[in-house]
Amino acid sequence: MKSKIELPKIPLNLPVLSQQVYSLQSKDEFTIGSVDDITIDNQNAAKVSFDKVVFNNVTIMESSLPESELTDVIFDKCDLSNINFSGSFFHRVEFRNCKLIGTDFSRSRFQNVRFLNCLGDYSVFRFAKFKQVAFEDCSLISSDFYHSTLQKFFFTSCKIDQALLSGAKLKEIDLSDCEFDGLNVDIEDLPGCIISASQASSFVGLLGLVIK
Repeated sequence: MKSKIELPKIPLNLPVLSQQVYSLQSKDEFTIGSVDDITIDNQNAAKVSFDKVVFNNVTIMESSLPESELTDVIFDKCDLSNINFSGSFFHRVEFRNCKLIGTDFSRSRFQNVRFLNCLGDYSVFRFAKFKQVAFEDCSLISSDFYHSTLQKFFFTSCKIDQALLSGAKLKEIDLSDCEFDGLNVDIEDLPGCIISASQASSFVGLLGLVIK
């Protein structure tokens, strides 16, 4: 099923947009280009649009970009830690080898999105909606998926210790090759969740059972 995730549609020979993104304004639109090897800081702009844009080795600091729209976008080796992307829409987007520590994606929508080898500890996805989304080889320790909607959603070889999944229905969600000692979940959300035998003890307490 993961193979059905649509990849970003990026044309060849992208023009460089790096100078244009140093000062973002609300409702700015950026189409077809690359942003390379820069640091952007103290940006506060809402409803910014990126279409067919590749970010390479870009750091965004102390910035808020809520309700933005990103279509056919790649982030490669970028640091987006603590950025506010709340209420944004991500369609055919890849995050590759990125730092997303504490990044706020709450109330965002994700469709055909892949997170590959990303560091996303303490990232916030509460009330987000996911459809055809995969996290692969990511660290998501203490991440927050509270009441998120998970449709065709995949965790593969991820570290999710102490992740908050309360209110997120876990039916058909496969956690069997993920690493965790404990999760914050509600018992009513667990039916149909796929776990390994070695992980079962982490859920015993939720069932009111005592292992002797």
